[in-house]
Amino acid sequence: MNVPANLKYTEDHEWIRTEGSTAWVGITDFAQSELGDIVFLDIPVLGEKLSKGDVFGTVEAVKTVSDLFMPASGVVQEINPLLDAAPEQVNKDPYGAGWLVRILLEDPSELETLLSASAYQSHIE
Repeated sequence: MNVPANLKYTEDHEWIRTEGSTAWVGITDFAQSELGDIVFLDIPVLGEKLSKGDVFGTVEAVKTVSDLFMPASGVVQEINPLLDAAPEQVNKDPYGAGWLVRILLEDPSELETLLSASAYQSHIE
C-alpha cells in the first residue's frame, strides 16, 4: 500500500499536502482500493469555507457511496477539473492526478493533530 511520507493523514483515509498556506486534499491509496472503481464525485462549490472534520463531498464507487471529511479548516479554492470527466483518476493516481480539492488553510496548527505516514500505515494494518 502506497503511503507517501510527505503527507499527513486522517483516520477516515483522507490525505493533505501543504505548500505554505495552500493545501491539496485527496483520499488515500488504501481508501480507493477499499472503495473499488470510482464512478462519480460530488464535491463543494468554489469559495466554500469548511472546518476540520466537515463532510466536503461524497465519492461514489460501483459498490458504495462514502463521505469525504476535511482534514483541516480552509476555503475551497479549486476542485480538480479532471475528475468530472475522469473520476477513475482517483483510483489510478490518488496522490497525484486524483487529488480532490485545493484549499487555503485557515489554521495550519490543525495539521499537527493528523497522522504521520508511519502512524497511518499502522492504522490501516
